[in-house]
Amino acid sequence: MESTPLSTVKAVILDWAGTVVDHGCIGPVAVFIEVFARQGVAVTAEQARKPMGLMKKDHVRAMTRDPGVAAAWRAVHGRDPDEGDVEAMYRLTEPLMVDCIAAHADPIVGALPAVAAFRAMGLKVGSTTGYTRPMMEVMTREAAAKGYVPDAMVCSSDVPAGRPSPFMCYKAALDLAVFPFWAMVKIGDTVADVAEGKSAGMWTIALTLRGNEMGLTEAELAALPEAEKARRLAVVEARLGDAGADYLAPDLAACPAILTAIDARLARGERPGSGR
Repeated sequence: MESTPLSTVKAVILDWAGTVVDHGCIGPVAVFIEVFARQGVAVTAEQARKPMGLMKKDHVRAMTRDPGVAAAWRAVHGRDPDEGDVEAMYRLTEPLMVDCIAAHADPIVGALPAVAAFRAMGLKVGSTTGYTRPMMEVMTREAAAKGYVPDAMVCSSDVPAGRPSPFMCYKAALDLAVFPFWAMVKIGDTVADVAEGKSAGMWTIALTLRGNEMGLTEAELAALPEAEKARRLAVVEARLGDAGADYLAPDLAACPAILTAIDARLARGERPGSGR
């Protein structure tokens, strides 16, 4: 992978599940499906995935506002879900997510070499996540045992508001002692990741193939017929492109070359949001 030191890009801010670990972002989906099932409401994996990247309570709240989920809730409970229901389900989410995380902490193929390449390029490696601090205590321990330790880690519970606000990125920049924001690159696999990076004034790279939007394990992706893979990938690329990502990449392994391109654009005086 590319290892030439960069002149202007100073740091990358990486998401966790679906970006560095947990191919397809499988773990959280199972938890959200289970949480709603315990209320007697069946939700689909697609409904559970749609708000991915948000702080977990915000994720539950967003699901209750999905028209299909709300209709299923009314069919069971005779009313719309309210904030009390959100609170009750979130109380279930936290312990279930903690139990689930350890089983979904394996690095995504190519992720660890990519992180090594970032460091060889002279970059600091920060991270943000929709997981809370108790959840991340498990994740960071498991990920470290498998070879991934970022320079900084910021949780949604560490700041006034999670994605799409920029506060986690701001705190990561502070913890890394890096500025300006336009010399930093936010990399993630969800619409919320893109919104977070854009809100913070950073370059954004959205990952299309191995993350939440594709939503497949490594084995499932490998077994997918090429025509179907191409069809699904086009849908994912359109969704993340429409979210305003500066760049699209299949996975973290493809990002070192993009960082070199961003560095060259910065040298020409370009800034985030100036087009691909």
